[in-house]
Amino acid sequence: MRPFLLLGTRPEDAAADAEYAAFLQYGGLAEHELHRVRLESRPLPEIDLEHYSGVILGGSPFTSSIPEEHKSDTQRRVEHDLGTLIRRLVTVDFPFFGACYGVGTLGRQLGAVLDSTHAEPVGPITVEVTENGAADPLLADLPPSFTAYVGHKEAISKLPDSAVLLARGEVCPVQMFRVGRNLYGTQFHPELDEPGIVERIRIYRDAGYFAPGQQAVVEARVRGVDVSVPQRIIAAFVAQYAR
Repeated sequence: MRPFLLLGTRPEDAAADAEYAAFLQYGGLAEHELHRVRLESRPLPEIDLEHYSGVILGGSPFTSSIPEEHKSDTQRRVEHDLGTLIRRLVTVDFPFFGACYGVGTLGRQLGAVLDSTHAEPVGPITVEVTENGAADPLLADLPPSFTAYVGHKEAISKLPDSAVLLARGEVCPVQMFRVGRNLYGTQFHPELDEPGIVERIRIYRDAGYFAPGQQAVVEARVRGVDVSVPQRIIAAFVAQYAR
C-alpha cells in the first residue's frame, strides 16, 4: 500500500506527536503507512502524489482568518505552502482529509467565507448528517447524528457552490463538506478521544480557547462522552483510498 501523508502545523511536540498517533490508531495504519511532515518546522518539500494514497491535514493553533499583518512569518509560509498544494489537489481531485484547521484551509482555496461567526467552545457537540452525507461513502454506515469534539475560533460561514454539505451542527452549520469526489473537510475533530482532548486542553490552556481559570470546567465538560462514531470516518477515508 502507498502511504498516506499527514501534514502537521503544531509547534508543540506533545500535541504534534499525539495527533500523529491518533491518526495512526483510528486510521488503522502502521507508521510506515503514514508519513508525516511538520510544516511549522520546515517548508513543504516537493510532493509526488503518485507516492501517496491520500493527504491528511490536522489541526493547528493558527487562525487563518485574522489579518495578514497579525500572522507570524511561519504562519504565512505554512499557508502559502498549503494553498499551493491544495489547489493542486483540487485540480486533480486527489484524496484529501482536513480536520478543523484543515476544513478552513480547504475552504479558503475554494472561496469559502471563513470568519469567527460560528466559533465553538471546546467540548462535545451533536453533528447531524445531511441527506448528501448519508449517501457519501465516508458517512454511509454512520447513524444520522453523533457526538464529536470541537473547539475553534473560526469556521466556514458560507460554502462555495462547488462544495457539498455532508454534516451540520446547531451552532456551526458547516461541520463537514466534500469537494469533487475525493476532498473532505471536517470542523469537528474525528481523531480525538477523551485522553486526546484532555491533553489538548492542557497544552493550549493559554491559547485563548477558554477563559483563564476555566480549565477544570472545560475538562469536566469533555469527560464521559462517546465519540467513537466520528473516529470511524478516519477509518473509512483510509479504506476508501488506500491503494
